[in-house]
Amino acid sequence: MDLSSLFSLEGKVALITGASKGIGLSIAEIFAAAGAKVVLCSRKQEALDIVAKKLTSKGYEAIGVACNVGNMEELPRLVEKTIEKYGQLDILVNNAATSPVFGPVHETSTEAFDKIMDVNLKAPFELAKLCWPHLRKSANASVINISSIGGVSPEHGLGIYSVSKAALISMTKVLAKEWGEAKIRVNVICPGLIETKFSEPLWANEKIISMVMKKLSIKRVGTADEIGAMALFLASPAAAYTTGSVFTVDGGFTI
Repeated sequence: MDLSSLFSLEGKVALITGASKGIGLSIAEIFAAAGAKVVLCSRKQEALDIVAKKLTSKGYEAIGVACNVGNMEELPRLVEKTIEKYGQLDILVNNAATSPVFGPVHETSTEAFDKIMDVNLKAPFELAKLCWPHLRKSANASVINISSIGGVSPEHGLGIYSVSKAALISMTKVLAKEWGEAKIRVNVICPGLIETKFSEPLWANEKIISMVMKKLSIKRVGTADEIGAMALFLASPAAAYTTGSVFTVDGGFTI
């Protein structure tokens, strides 16, 4: 068996949101190393240009397209630029997320609720729909949603964020059922505590990290590359019979 082809993304085009840093950047780097042409998306073009230059300097194929996924009017241009550049789309990774509040649900404003739902749920929904006509033309299309262990069991202080991530898990299963006939696989990854800037308020908090460590089977914080490796499996031919699945990458936190 040729394992190099089993995990190869050669000839594939991947669109990754929230890709200028953290988990999204790791996924982009791993996909590019596996042979994919990657379209990096985040809000700031300057940050994307730096990342794209870093990848192309290694001989990879990558471009950055600035887009605030929380603004639904910007999403069509993101897909249009991808098709304009590469002429196809095989992999969509909905990674961009926001968590602007920490505290009880009854103290969460309607504005914060709307922002969380727009970025964490509505954007993946709208972007998936926009990508549908292109994904269905692919021989091995894959949609990978990045949820959270909070979507499996609500996290303290992150109530509405957890609600949005639970809904993203449900939407993943809906799309997997409906899009299977079009040979589009849809799966979701639920990271645990990963050492990124996004989650720094958690892993840098001595009280919180102490509580987390008591629940972990693997006694450490995870890395972004460990999420990227799972994403590579789901994007590759190795996962050709895998759809509608929920993968926790959390060091055993949810056991």
